[in-house]
Amino acid sequence: MTPTSDGERSASRPASLRHSLSSLGVPAYRWWFLSQVFSSAGTMIQVVALSWLVLRITHSGVDVGLLTTAVLSPLLLGGPWAGALVDRVDRRRLLMATQCLYIVLTSAQAIVTSAAMPRVWLIFVLAFAAGVVGAPDTAARQVYANDLVGADRLTSAVSLNEVVINLSRVLGPALGGVLLATLGVSACCWANAASFVPPLLVLVTHRHVTSTRRSTAVRVHDQRFLTGWRYAWRHPTIRLLLALAAASGLLFNLNVPLPLLATRVFHVGAGGYGLMMSAFGVGGVLGGFLAASGRGLPQRRSVLALAAVTGGAVLATASSRNLTEFYAGLVVTGCVSIWFIARANTLVQLATEPELRGRVMAAWSMALPGFMPVASPFVGWVGNEVGPRECFALSGVLLVVLAALGARRRASSA
Repeated sequence: MTPTSDGERSASRPASLRHSLSSLGVPAYRWWFLSQVFSSAGTMIQVVALSWLVLRITHSGVDVGLLTTAVLSPLLLGGPWAGALVDRVDRRRLLMATQCLYIVLTSAQAIVTSAAMPRVWLIFVLAFAAGVVGAPDTAARQVYANDLVGADRLTSAVSLNEVVINLSRVLGPALGGVLLATLGVSACCWANAASFVPPLLVLVTHRHVTSTRRSTAVRVHDQRFLTGWRYAWRHPTIRLLLALAAASGLLFNLNVPLPLLATRVFHVGAGGYGLMMSAFGVGGVLGGFLAASGRGLPQRRSVLALAAVTGGAVLATASSRNLTEFYAGLVVTGCVSIWFIARANTLVQLATEPELRGRVMAAWSMALPGFMPVASPFVGWVGNEVGPRECFALSGVLLVVLAALGARRRASSA
């Protein structure tokens, strides 16, 4: 290899790294990103603690699943209203309100779980209330990143958000396990309450960040909260990406297929299950950085290719012959799936008119993760009636089919 090619390669690596981290060059986003690391880890800490507590009290896996349903069902049911709200109000002020509400609700959860015999119904009520707050909060967070960095750095911002989510999948359960074993469930909830303070401080400090301005005509149009869904349905690319996001929900709902695979196929205990979650999370961190390092804006063709590759990785992982292959498959699947979903998320935002971005991203949140409360029971049923491998492979089949249909329709229209 010539010295020139060595120099070109060494120069391209720093350039690619700078592109991946370009959104961190915006001071407001840099502090927002760091605050999200704390917030996401705190959420995972509480998830681990509450799931363990509900299982200890009720001895029912169904009740643990219903806890997830309580948190996520408002995303599915309230998405249109949440999206309309995000488009009508200043997103920074909305996020300040949701962080304050989160602190109140998680503090209440900490008080409830400190009782000698906590009331499960009250835990569920507070979890549902947090889900109601989460409906506008989830959509607002995604659009707020655009407000902070602009379209040129949006790919980097969305991809780094996926890095945060997957870091929380690795760090959150580990920290939650330590807190749970040493200080108890209530301490985990207090830790989550404290984790919302850094984002709140960032939002209060950076007052210069405002939402995209809207014209008077658009404000009147905003009153129709289903406009985002109608717009998404009439836009072929956005419609396809929402379907792919819903199919991905079958994959990212790992708490259903992985315990079945761990106990019934590979015959490992809780430690093996935890390692499976971590393996997927490590791959997801790598996938987030790969998505952020993309030189150009995401295109429909490349996103469909990533969806097909993700589906293939899922199917290959599901057919692993031994535990080592399965762990390796989870790392690869985590990498390509997060790479795909980050690029798809960015493409949806860039393809949407700014005036409708809040409502379309609320539709995205309804598809992922809002579709999980519906998908989880079906995945569990497939796992019980057909097999653990089949329930894990289900998302892979759907992703491959949808990607093929999208590519075929594109080819026929061209």
